[in-house]
Amino acid sequence: MNTADFISRKTSETIINASYTWQTPSNIALVKYWGKSEPQIPKNASISFTLNNCHTITTIDFEKITATTSKKEKAIFELFFEGKKKDDFKPKIAKFFERIQEYCPYILDYKMIISSENSFPHSSGIASSASGMSAIAMCLLSLEKALNPSLTADFIHKKASFLARLGSGSASRSIEGKLVVWGKHPQIEGSSDLFAVKFPYKIHPIFDNYCDTILLVDKGEKQVSSTVGHNLMHEHPYAEQRFIQANENLSKLTDILQNGNIKEFINLVESEALTLHAMMLTSNPYFILMKPNTLEVINKIWEYRTENNSNICFTLDAGANVHVLYPENEKKDVELFIKNNLAEYCQKNQYITDVVGLGAKQIIA
Repeated sequence: MNTADFISRKTSETIINASYTWQTPSNIALVKYWGKSEPQIPKNASISFTLNNCHTITTIDFEKITATTSKKEKAIFELFFEGKKKDDFKPKIAKFFERIQEYCPYILDYKMIISSENSFPHSSGIASSASGMSAIAMCLLSLEKALNPSLTADFIHKKASFLARLGSGSASRSIEGKLVVWGKHPQIEGSSDLFAVKFPYKIHPIFDNYCDTILLVDKGEKQVSSTVGHNLMHEHPYAEQRFIQANENLSKLTDILQNGNIKEFINLVESEALTLHAMMLTSNPYFILMKPNTLEVINKIWEYRTENNSNICFTLDAGANVHVLYPENEKKDVELFIKNNLAEYCQKNQYITDVVGLGAKQIIA
């Protein structure tokens, strides 16, 4: 598919008022993407676990602009986050609407009230932009489906991912689950830089119901935004080799996810996490998003894994918080270890227990 396939076609359907609510999850990348070109095209393919408990619930109320009101050149919307008007969030959403206007011209026909809430702390390193942008995209596709009932579920998933990507690259991976690939890759059938696709092969049972406990080491705003970090890859001395490495790692992980070699999974996932932060350390300007407690947690995980012959491992996003990954058959022991040994490194002992999920869900009032 190409971008022209996602341009909305005019229909004879008329919708005066409508309201749609979607719950969409965050996700955690196993093979990371770091570096992109406009418009939101990844420099390498990535793959993520879709989460279940860490999600955003968004409602968009649409009211058709009357014939007596002149049609606007920009989308008209109000934004509320957790019950409070959030004008400081509006510029990012306004830019998103500008980017998608060509593909969703119907948004100019409506006044929109967007109301969102998260099941997790905002700016806590749990990819709130991924769940937030994907939720908006699914609400828009619900309206588009009402305007054009012939749209198929497959097309809706692809277009929602395509739109979400234009707001936040990782949001493209939050429409479906359990494992989702974004970026063109020769081993992933149907993969594309324009939208994400479900991992197309049968997954080994060890990766079913995989667990992710997110340790909230630092809940503050990141010192450097992901957008700035991605841009620093343009002049990065190791960028090209990193893009090659990431695509090679996705090839390796494609085999691992099918054959169930969990020791190789652990090595690859942890290496990917540390490589992501190594790219930050070696960019110019350079920056460090890990905190001292991030390193304490990593060392504790390594000690526990060795002493208990465990399959626990960690990954990191572009922040200080640690995602502790482990198979379901170790859930009881690992969660006790987290409570007794890792929680003390979290702000106010806070952490979130999650598991892989299946993607976006519509909520019917």
